[in-house]
Amino acid sequence: MNHIAAIDRTSRPILRERGQREVFCGLTSIVWLHRKMQDAFFLVVGSRTCAHLIQSAAGVMIFAEPRFATAILEERDLAGMLDAQEELDRVVDRLLARRPDIKQLFLVGSCPSEVIKLDLSKAAQRLGAKHAPNVRILNYSGSGIETTFTQGEDACLAALVPEMPRADDDAPANLILVGSLPDIVEDQFLRLFAKLGIDNVGVLPARNAGGLPTIGPNSRYLLAQPFLGETAQALDNRGAQHIDAMFPFGAEGTSDWLTATAKAFGIDEAHVEEVIAAPRERARRAIAHHAKKLSGKRISFLPDSQLEVPLARFLAQEVGMTPIEVGTPYLHQRHLARDLDRLPDDTRISEGQDVDNQLDRVRADRPDLTVCGLGLANPLEAEGLSTKWAIELVFSPIHGFEQAGDLAELFARPLRRRDRLEV
Repeated sequence: MNHIAAIDRTSRPILRERGQREVFCGLTSIVWLHRKMQDAFFLVVGSRTCAHLIQSAAGVMIFAEPRFATAILEERDLAGMLDAQEELDRVVDRLLARRPDIKQLFLVGSCPSEVIKLDLSKAAQRLGAKHAPNVRILNYSGSGIETTFTQGEDACLAALVPEMPRADDDAPANLILVGSLPDIVEDQFLRLFAKLGIDNVGVLPARNAGGLPTIGPNSRYLLAQPFLGETAQALDNRGAQHIDAMFPFGAEGTSDWLTATAKAFGIDEAHVEEVIAAPRERARRAIAHHAKKLSGKRISFLPDSQLEVPLARFLAQEVGMTPIEVGTPYLHQRHLARDLDRLPDDTRISEGQDVDNQLDRVRADRPDLTVCGLGLANPLEAEGLSTKWAIELVFSPIHGFEQAGDLAELFARPLRRRDRLEV
């Protein structure tokens, strides 16, 4: 059933939909999280389907030794004939004995483990006490029940927040950069913060178990990803203060993101402009190269990754595209207000998913480009509609000034492909 509600910040009507969904589960986030956290291991407690999903998504060869695995729940586990907690203890003990490089272990829940109500929180506490201080053991849910795939990262980072060291009340202000980014992009941002004069910067997730940033009343946190609602709430609960900014996509989004952070730390506006002027101009030139192809084109986003709103803002504000519909699985109004404010007034915003209804609107709108999940792309292409895989935007480096041209090119590419096929 659909109904209309309004966002207080913008008075923009929101179409809320609840129905059949088409999205990957939160286990998918392990594919990028295990690359980011270099001494972490992700043990999924689930079925063979869970194992095949992650193996396929990660593209790991059978002779590789990745930092994720699946503890398979067999029929006897599901039927309650075996003590699943006892078996899990044996699996973890064997894993840690074989892999002494593991410094933090995540027990990741799945649909099967949640259906049989396996208490992984209890298991993490028990095993954490047993293997401390050598290994930190935490748990979170990657289940696909009522969640979308980027929420796996949100749940993982939220589980890390209670482990962050407490800063003294009179400690100097520090910045916490929140959200998993490719190392090269993270390093670019850290250099920019240093040039701005913000040296006390921590990152969540840290690249190793000992690198968790401190947190206290003088901590400010900056979201790099719009899907980290649970993590943000956990940071709020520990006393950190959120920096309200657009997300760092494109020249203008990145400028706003950095400027808002500098303002929170009392940095002079003239100095900020001096630091960001050159990279912002490079970004604008790179975007302009692809804007010729994209300007005036119409685009629709089906709900998938929760990146939809800031990406639509980037395309409308910086590239000249017209967003017809921007659908997102969940609309974090507090975090997205500044991006929402810059979308055209006639853009249709939808939250949640009802696949049939949304496909009907796409067919009626006939946009030049539709951003959607893998399962919907081929059927739409068969109907003569150009599509962009939403998941590619999650796996590609797209944040910041230096990646702004690459981000625009990701949207221009399918339109160029269509033009070549039509010749």
